[in-house]
Amino acid sequence: MNISQEGIALIKRFEGCELEAYLDSVGIPTIAYGRIKNVRMGDTCTQEQAESWLEEELPEYEGYINDLVKVDLTQCQFDALCSWVYNLGPNNLKESTLLRVLNEGDYSSVPAEIKRWNKAGGKVLEGLMRRREAEALLFEDKEWLDV
Repeated sequence: MNISQEGIALIKRFEGCELEAYLDSVGIPTIAYGRIKNVRMGDTCTQEQAESWLEEELPEYEGYINDLVKVDLTQCQFDALCSWVYNLGPNNLKESTLLRVLNEGDYSSVPAEIKRWNKAGGKVLEGLMRRREAEALLFEDKEWLDV
């Protein structure tokens, strides 16, 4: 499967787009739509480069979902998981209760598992709470734009 425009919109909304490198909430140099690969403080990019980087990176995250999830997914479920993995990385998915319950076919437990991942640096962050709520709603094919 591939992420849809709705999934990309969720990622863009919650990542935001910064054209100058900054330190994220745990001190990792970040630029564009949450890009951390080969980023150094002082780096800059154009809006076009930010869009291009996101487009280039998404197949990697789609691949993690396609490889690790062993049950069928709807487009909304796939999109929500892509956003989650884009933000948290594949290792967190591999080791998560979320993946275990999903692969057991317990779809109804997944939204609560998504919402558990609302901390950075050991602190609950309002932005992560909103993002996880939006991802959980999208997973359930519900409206998330008002989150």
